[in-house]
Amino acid sequence: MKTITVRDLRQRWPQAEAMLEREREIVVTRDGKPVAKLVRFRERAPRRKRFDADRHAAWQRRMFGRRTVRWVDEFLIADRESR
Repeated sequence: MKTITVRDLRQRWPQAEAMLEREREIVVTRDGKPVAKLVRFRERAPRRKRFDADRHAAWQRRMFGRRTVRWVDEFLIADRESR
């Protein structure tokens, strides 16, 4: 755990920010006594929407109607024959 003074933090923020990228946390001191702790903050990536089979089936019916997609059938037939 690294330490940095309040003055250094104000005057050398880019270096402190770079140090924070390497370290998990930095303790800020004033007159040799700890007064604050800086920790890294990382935004979480937004969660992906879960797959909804009913919605997907409705989309397929809208796009293709009742007809089947030929390449899917060909793939399934080839896969079943190879077993």
